[in-house]
Amino acid sequence: MILDCQESLVSGNEKIFSLTLCFDRHCPGVVVSLQRNNPLKHRLMKYKGYLFVFALAASFFATSCSMFTYPTYSVSLYKVESPEDAKKQFGETKIVNFTDENVTKYTYEDDYIRITWFVGRTQFKFALVNKSQHSIKIPWDDMAYVDAAGHTSRVMHSGVKYIDRNNSQPASIVPKGASMSDILVPTDNIYYVSGQYGGWQERPLLPRYTTQEEINNSGIVGMTMKVMFPIIIENVTNEYLFEFKVDNAVIEK
Repeated sequence: MILDCQESLVSGNEKIFSLTLCFDRHCPGVVVSLQRNNPLKHRLMKYKGYLFVFALAASFFATSCSMFTYPTYSVSLYKVESPEDAKKQFGETKIVNFTDENVTKYTYEDDYIRITWFVGRTQFKFALVNKSQHSIKIPWDDMAYVDAAGHTSRVMHSGVKYIDRNNSQPASIVPKGASMSDILVPTDNIYYVSGQYGGWQERPLLPRYTTQEEINNSGIVGMTMKVMFPIIIENVTNEYLFEFKVDNAVIEK
């Protein structure tokens, strides 16, 4: 839900400045619009107007965004459900974690693929290596995301325009021995903010909270997010289910 607040500076019967601030419940940012509606007759009134407007904007910004704090989350690749008879078909599987430039990433590997994941604030980022002796097809339309509350959404990847997020997405091909890097964004998390300073926005994967106590009482720690990630090898669809668990959530002071 978008909230719009408007304030004006009035001198006599003349509206001199109008101030519009817009934000939503996820508080991706506060939009400030200053408009000078009429010429000012006195230089002193001009400066007073500027000071008043910017003080009002700063106060509103501080108050609104302090209400919606995004915690520092620790999210791990908890488990992977690979295709049936995966051990027989794809050999032994393993999950390892490592640190890359102070960022913890997780890698799943079997005899056919190696995929490394990093969970960002609004996106899943991955790097896939085709270890098989055949080309791999990635059917984006068949992917799905399940959030921590259990809601399912389709996903989009890089190269798809926000406005086309609900349209069909052509499959990608990864030749044998080749690799690709991409992102996954739940389409239900994408929305548009109208206005001069609006635009397309991505909601966070995990909730915002106002206090650490609220986090502790929410039960978010221990909850999971899931990505259904099918790949097609020799016209056979193999469905991988990657499950990510929230290990910790802290509001930094």
